[in-house]
Amino acid sequence: MGQSLLEALHVRVEGSGKKILVLAHGFGTDQSAWKHILPFFVRDYRVVLYDLVCAGSVNPETFNFCRYTSLDAYVDDLLHILDALGVDRCAYVGHSVSAMIGILASIRRPELFTKLILIGASPRFLNDEDYHGGFEQGEIEEVLLAMESNYEAWVNGFAPLSVGADVPAAVREFSLTLFNMRPDIALFVSQTVFSSDLRGVLGLVKVPCSIIQTAKDVSVPMSVATYLKNQLGGLSTVYMLDTEGHLPHLTAPNMLVEKLRLALSG
Repeated sequence: MGQSLLEALHVRVEGSGKKILVLAHGFGTDQSAWKHILPFFVRDYRVVLYDLVCAGSVNPETFNFCRYTSLDAYVDDLLHILDALGVDRCAYVGHSVSAMIGILASIRRPELFTKLILIGASPRFLNDEDYHGGFEQGEIEEVLLAMESNYEAWVNGFAPLSVGADVPAAVREFSLTLFNMRPDIALFVSQTVFSSDLRGVLGLVKVPCSIIQTAKDVSVPMSVATYLKNQLGGLSTVYMLDTEGHLPHLTAPNMLVEKLRLALSG
C-alpha cells in the first residue's frame, strides 16, 4: 500500500533545503491551494505536499466511507506518507481540518514534529454551554441540508462567504476545488468535521504550536484561537492576520508568508 497511497494522494516533495516542511490543505481545496506560498519556502526546505483523500483531485473511488468516519483515518494517511518518505522530523503547516489532523498526529508521534502551525484551526465548530465554536446545531443542520439538496447552489453561496475578502480570483479558485469534490463525499466529510470534538485532547499536545487567525473568519471566531492557545499542552503563540476570511493562503499569501516565517523561526 505504501507506494499506492503516495500515488493516490499525489504526494510530491519540492525544494532543496535540509529541513522538511509539510503543507496540508483544508476541506474544499487540494494542494494547489499552496501555490502562492510554496515558492517562498523551496530554497530553505524540502516541502511535502499531498491531497487529502476527500479532495476533488483524488479519484473518488479511493474514498472509503467506512474508513474515514473520523479524523483518525486521515492521521493514519499523514503518518503513512511521512514514514514512506523516510521523514523523522518536520515542521507541519495545517489549514482548517488539517490543523486538527496535525494535532492528532503530534499526540500520536510527538517526536516527528518540531512545530505545528495551525491556520484557521477549530477543535469544535458547535457551540457549547461555555464554549463558542461559531455554530448552533440548527445552523449546522441547515448547511448539511443545503449541501444535500443543491450542491452547486451551496458552493456558489459558501465560497464567497468562506473566502471573506474581496478577492474574486480566490473565490473562483475555491469554488473550482469545491465543485471538483463529489457531492456525497463533500457532505460526508462535512458531517465528520462538524461532529468532531477535539477539545478533550488539546492538553496532550506537547509540540510547540503557532496559531494563525484572520481578523474575521466566518468559520472560526477569534475566541477559538484564544481557546486553543489556553488549552494546548505545549508552548503556543497566536499570530493575527489583518485580513478577512478562512483562506489567507489564497487571499493574502504575502501576509501569510510573513507570519509563517516568523512562526518557523520562533
